[in-house]
Amino acid sequence: MPGPTDPDLELASDLVVHAARLVRAVRRAVALPAGVRLLSILDEHGPLGVSRLAVLDRCSQPTMSAAVTAAARRGWVDKQPHPDDARASVVTLADPGRDELARIRRAHGQAVAARIAATPHSREDVATAVAVLRDVLDPDSPAEAEAELVGDLG
Repeated sequence: MPGPTDPDLELASDLVVHAARLVRAVRRAVALPAGVRLLSILDEHGPLGVSRLAVLDRCSQPTMSAAVTAAARRGWVDKQPHPDDARASVVTLADPGRDELARIRRAHGQAVAARIAATPHSREDVATAVAVLRDVLDPDSPAEAEAELVGDLG
């Protein structure tokens, strides 16, 4: 299969730029409580240790440990001893955390829906955009596997 052409690379770059701008616009429109990234990571990856959470969030282990403690106080996560390492713990998304994440995602959806309503784009256009992003982010896709490899090597 031939590699991407210059127009393909430019379009892919535009996708990243505009996706990032949309995320920033939504973050400005919707106030987020601290710890939302933690909830999102647990929702995406399942139960994890604090060290792995820190790697995925690109923060220090002490910073993640503090975020887990704060989220546990709110009842958003459960923290249990690691079955194989008495010094470590496993963090799991609790039902109240799932509820909070769902509330935030609804608010994000409302903010994006309002922006989309102000454009000429159809529901089908949006569904296509979502499908493209979902496919690009699919952990079983060759692109995601290569990104994981590069991340592990870096």
